[in-house]
Amino acid sequence: MTLLDFIKTKLFLFALFIYSPWAMAGINLFKDEHGKTNWQHLANWSSGTLIIILTITVTYLFIARRKAFIANRELNAIRKELEMRVQERTATLQETNKALESEVSQHVVTADQLRESESYIKDILTSMPLMLVGLDKEGRVTHWNRMVEELSGVRSEDALGKTLWEAYPTMTVVPEHIQQAIEQKKTIHLKQSMRSLRHFDITIYPLQGDYEGVVILVDDVSKEKTAENLLIHNDKMSFMGEVASTMAHDINLPLQAILMDLRRFHNVLADSQQQGGGAQNELLEEIAKDMSNRGDQVSKIINNLLTFSRSRHSEKQLTNMVDVMEHTVDLGKEVISGDDTLSFNQVKLDWQVEKNLPQVACYITEIQQVFLSLFRHSMMALQQRASKEEFEPTIKIVLAQGYDSFWIKIQHNGIGLSSDEQMGLFEPYFSDNEEAEGFDAGTHLSFSYYIITEQHQGHMAVTSDPTVGSTFHMELPLPQ
Repeated sequence: MTLLDFIKTKLFLFALFIYSPWAMAGINLFKDEHGKTNWQHLANWSSGTLIIILTITVTYLFIARRKAFIANRELNAIRKELEMRVQERTATLQETNKALESEVSQHVVTADQLRESESYIKDILTSMPLMLVGLDKEGRVTHWNRMVEELSGVRSEDALGKTLWEAYPTMTVVPEHIQQAIEQKKTIHLKQSMRSLRHFDITIYPLQGDYEGVVILVDDVSKEKTAENLLIHNDKMSFMGEVASTMAHDINLPLQAILMDLRRFHNVLADSQQQGGGAQNELLEEIAKDMSNRGDQVSKIINNLLTFSRSRHSEKQLTNMVDVMEHTVDLGKEVISGDDTLSFNQVKLDWQVEKNLPQVACYITEIQQVFLSLFRHSMMALQQRASKEEFEPTIKIVLAQGYDSFWIKIQHNGIGLSSDEQMGLFEPYFSDNEEAEGFDAGTHLSFSYYIITEQHQGHMAVTSDPTVGSTFHMELPLPQ
């Protein structure tokens, strides 16, 4: 209720009181005995009543003002609190807006980085020198880089979404390879050759994430394969030249002896016809016997060469190395050709063999050829020394076990090797120089070194002194 309403209400009540029967009766109280109104008393009463009413009004107004002051103070407090809350909300909103703006900026930067990374990765996959094909689990193409486009002639737009075999029907990868890589979670390696002119290494590896699929990498290794084949061909030619040289040397000596015996036979036969026989017949028999022995030697050399070319086993065989060495010595006495200075039969063999030696896993005929080459090489050094001085030609053969290896040593006391000769002893010999026609490839042991180190995973070395001789050291691993 407002103050105006309060005053109106009080005046209305005062008017009712004035004109009410009680008020009229009160007025009668202010008349004297003569019936006249005592206006002094009436005025006093009216003013007192008015003062009382005003006092009540003032009191009410004071109370109302007090209440209004208190309400106003509370309203101010509420207003201040609301203002503070509005400021806090405004600050919070500003901080939130700043955080949102920062987060949005970070998202924009992240999105730009993702786009750059995606573009960078795409450029890498597109520009890589390997052919790369991405497939999903159904074999449909998801990636097809530039190298595949160049090889297949199919554009990336035409290949994406199709199966690999629809996009590139001549591809040697079959669906079973894809399923195997996905199901077994393992990498598959394949090789492909196109008319022996182009060679490819194909790698299929599964994706390791939640997305099932595979990636196919195709590497064109034609140049590397050609270079490898050329290197292998050169090595083979070097080895064949070395073997051919040694065999030709062995065969040439008995053949020259046979030709010389034939000439002697012809001369003796002519003299015998003129003189009528006698001692010439015995000489003819001796010459014929020598030719027969020489012919047997040539036949054994050829048989040994044929045996070596035919008897290679696919797997190594456990064998007694002492037996192999003894058999090689016997074979050397038959096939290693000596000269007028010294023959293999005249060389003293000094054996040093440990007892209870284990068996060795090896290719028997190849190891036998290694020993034969070393004996032949030793004979050449012994013959060189025998042509200069008198001495007891000796070849020392040592067979022993050392830890987990089998050790073989072949030592001779002929002319040793110089430092340069030791450096090139195990190197293949190549020459297109006419000045090197007289070079004997039999002085090289690259083929023997290859057999020991590559075919048997062993080691081979030489120690030598020109005045003392040479020692060939060989180490072969023992089976575990």
